[in-house]
Amino acid sequence: MCGIVGYIGNKNTQEVLIDGLKKLEYRGYDSAGIAVFTDKGLQVAKSVGRLANLEEKLGGAPLVGSAGIGHTRWATHGKPSDENSHPHLDESEKFSVVHNGIIENYMELKDELIKEGHKFLSETDTEVISHLVAREYDGDIVKAVQKAITHMRGAFALGVLTEYEPEKLVAVRQASPLIIGVGEDENFIGSDIPAILKYTRNIYILNDGEMAVLTKDAVELMTIEGNFISREMIHVDWDAVTAEKGGFDHFMLKEIHEQPKAYTDTMLGRIDASGKKVVLPELSLTEEQIKNIRNVQIIACGTAYHAGLVGRNVIEQLARIPVETDVASEYRYRAPIVTPETLVIVVSQSGETADTLAALREAQSNGAHVLAITNVVGSSIARDANDVLATLAGPEIAVASTKAYTSQLIAFYLLGLYLAEVRGTQTPEEIAHVIAAMQSLPEQVESMLNNVDEVKAYAEHISKHQHLFFIGRGLDYAVAQEGSLKLKEVSYIHSEAYAAGELKHGTLALIEDGIPVIAVATQEAVLEKTVSNIKEVKARGGEVLAITHEEHAESLQKSVDQVITIPKTLPILTAALSVVTLQLIAYYASLALGLDVDKPRNLAKSVTVE
Repeated sequence: MCGIVGYIGNKNTQEVLIDGLKKLEYRGYDSAGIAVFTDKGLQVAKSVGRLANLEEKLGGAPLVGSAGIGHTRWATHGKPSDENSHPHLDESEKFSVVHNGIIENYMELKDELIKEGHKFLSETDTEVISHLVAREYDGDIVKAVQKAITHMRGAFALGVLTEYEPEKLVAVRQASPLIIGVGEDENFIGSDIPAILKYTRNIYILNDGEMAVLTKDAVELMTIEGNFISREMIHVDWDAVTAEKGGFDHFMLKEIHEQPKAYTDTMLGRIDASGKKVVLPELSLTEEQIKNIRNVQIIACGTAYHAGLVGRNVIEQLARIPVETDVASEYRYRAPIVTPETLVIVVSQSGETADTLAALREAQSNGAHVLAITNVVGSSIARDANDVLATLAGPEIAVASTKAYTSQLIAFYLLGLYLAEVRGTQTPEEIAHVIAAMQSLPEQVESMLNNVDEVKAYAEHISKHQHLFFIGRGLDYAVAQEGSLKLKEVSYIHSEAYAAGELKHGTLALIEDGIPVIAVATQEAVLEKTVSNIKEVKARGGEVLAITHEEHAESLQKSVDQVITIPKTLPILTAALSVVTLQLIAYYASLALGLDVDKPRNLAKSVTVE
């Protein structure tokens, strides 16, 4: 998954494709490729690494033709390599596909195709699509794509070409973005507007379950069932920089809004067709080994460490295994007790965090099985770990992590449920109940993002203060720590997070008249105790904002100055909702202060030195 571009017209196709892919580089990628109709038929060139590698390969043998597709890949299935790069061909090399998204049932489809005699060259789910289209082809590429789709489960944005019909380019969208660009005697597809903005500002946006058939002279829109659609064309008046941000003012805000999709993508393929069980084919641990796990150690830095704090609660509650959470920079130097029955989980957005990588190697040297939770499949941590549970947030550009963090939470929920299934610590009914609630999270986050006026006003208010405190209990305390870090990172307001029950042990000395305190209060089992802690703060002049469920808003309003609500979900899942409010508070506070939201001072996206 990552960047798609397609072209059909009279220009130099290779030049248009490479130019479009360059405009998508900001999204991040690990390999790139193009397929072009030439006088020798359908020709493909692809290369691991930067686009410069692909351009160098094409330098001596350019692909000259009038139609083509291109892709920058962010690895999900299979390591970054030339073989795993897109576009993918079928065995006859007459059909070519680029794909963003995940085909959940690709392994069963691949097994079926292998039994029919198909041979595969890559580890990807995408290659299956090219073989399916080839199998279904009977003289009409549109119908072949439609038939192939009926066999596929998951999320996909597709660009499809066949040598048999070089005058057509087929595009499909199902739960992964895709746009159509309309030019004069030429047409385009792209996963994002910047890919085509140089050539046209007239676009159609495909909705889920829709496809387009492009020739150089026309665009036909239809449902994937073949019913034609009439839609008004959109004229884009954004500049190139705004287009990269999807119309948002900053990458951080764009990435906050991408969280519903990141939640969905990270769950894709990891919940079975019944919707009642978690499946994690990525794990090499046998059921016997999982049952013999005596303890879990979660190791990470910064925001990933805060995800680990949530993960500790989740695994202990669901799987009933003792869990420690360690800051990676401290782990090696405390002589950790590790045995072959220890499961070590390392968490890193980039997969290159130096301290976490060193901790991984320390754990392995002591015989531990190491599972990596990371957003970059081809990273050092992913390569060195025994198993990888990839978060599918997509590239994150803003320095302050948002969607990568919340995708890590989803990964921990999936892992906790899977361990509980194998160990029998939760009933099938209990597991199905949590899964159902998890699947509602994307829609709930969407509803929160559509109502930010109250959050924005509060953020503008606190931007006038120099100090702020966060409090919470249990999972709320874990979320409070991430909220505090996010505020510090992008607004430079001094903030600290404390366990609400610890206020009497010194922290209350810091509470004075008018100082803002954000109380995360979503855990019903300790809600009364949290309210008591809030009253301690109020008695000393603190100004309290409570973040809680809608049903508790009225009762809490009596004890605080302001309440901001989140949708109702299971207590164990609240972290995936409450943190979104805290991210927005940090973002709008930074904005009110006129700071560079995406590039906070003194910070880097990936910490690659110890």
